[in-house]
Amino acid sequence: MSVEHNGGDSRKQSMAERFGWLRDEPEVVIAFLIAVGVAIWGLTDAVDQPVQEATLVVLALIASTLVRSRMRTGAVETELRRALTDSGEALHQVPERLGEVTELLEKSRQAIDQMSVVSLLPGAQVRAELMAAAQHTNTWIFKGGTGTFLRAVTLPECVEQSRIARRRLQVQLEIIDPENDTACAVYARFRQSLVTGRADPWTPDRIRREAYATILAAAWYARHTDFLTIRIGLSSTMSTCRWDMSASRVVVTREDPAAPALVAHQGKLYYSWCETELNSGYAQSRKLPVESVLTAALGDEPTVDEVRDVFELLGLSLDHLDDPEVADLTRRALRPAEPYR
Repeated sequence: MSVEHNGGDSRKQSMAERFGWLRDEPEVVIAFLIAVGVAIWGLTDAVDQPVQEATLVVLALIASTLVRSRMRTGAVETELRRALTDSGEALHQVPERLGEVTELLEKSRQAIDQMSVVSLLPGAQVRAELMAAAQHTNTWIFKGGTGTFLRAVTLPECVEQSRIARRRLQVQLEIIDPENDTACAVYARFRQSLVTGRADPWTPDRIRREAYATILAAAWYARHTDFLTIRIGLSSTMSTCRWDMSASRVVVTREDPAAPALVAHQGKLYYSWCETELNSGYAQSRKLPVESVLTAALGDEPTVDEVRDVFELLGLSLDHLDDPEVADLTRRALRPAEPYR
């Protein structure tokens, strides 16, 4: 019974939907009935005048229907135009809103960048970063082991860039003390633990030669470059990191050239921390009187005797080295092969 009842309701609903338009268009119904009536009346003889009047009535109803449809269409068109106008105004506001969003994102990026202390740099990009740091700097602070990369790449690059720009350059170096046997032995073990199968192993004697070579290179550049001021400090402790600080950034690396580096730009918190640490470490180091070699005999190609005399002026003795070893030290200082290549 419920099924039949539901079927009946569905048919009634379908009929109501099918003829629902008759309620919205009564003129059409009236015109249709008049037309049917006139057609039946036309079967009689007296039809002329009534038919004409009925025709006018039908035409009037049709006209009324058309007018009403037009009014409805006009209302729809008006509403559609209003909607399009509103949409157009919204579209006109899109560039302005997009600019506001872009500005907000840029401010957010700057805020995040300011909060960031340090960034990570892949090992393959460290050399390029150091070269960029040397471009426009008037200061360079280094702290590390023996300074092999410093004397081979960084120091010559800083001097050359300063020569081109005609600006003064101040360099501060802190390396391991070659006369401290304990520090040299500890650093040699550390360096050797990082490599295997090298033809030139890291021994305490090699640590001393590399440190002496860096000291000679610094003294040579100070003697031959008028706009350069160099300070050298010797540390009694080894460091597993290297700090290279220019006026624009500080780069902290490890002995492994493939390892990533830490970079912090001037104005960042970590940069100021490193600056304090480097200056504090240098203050505790043993200073070398570099100013004493500014008038020493030290040619473009220093002789063995000139090198020995320079080290005597610096308060260091090379008596434990024979002449071929001093000549090798000079080669390492002034014609070094770039490490890590």
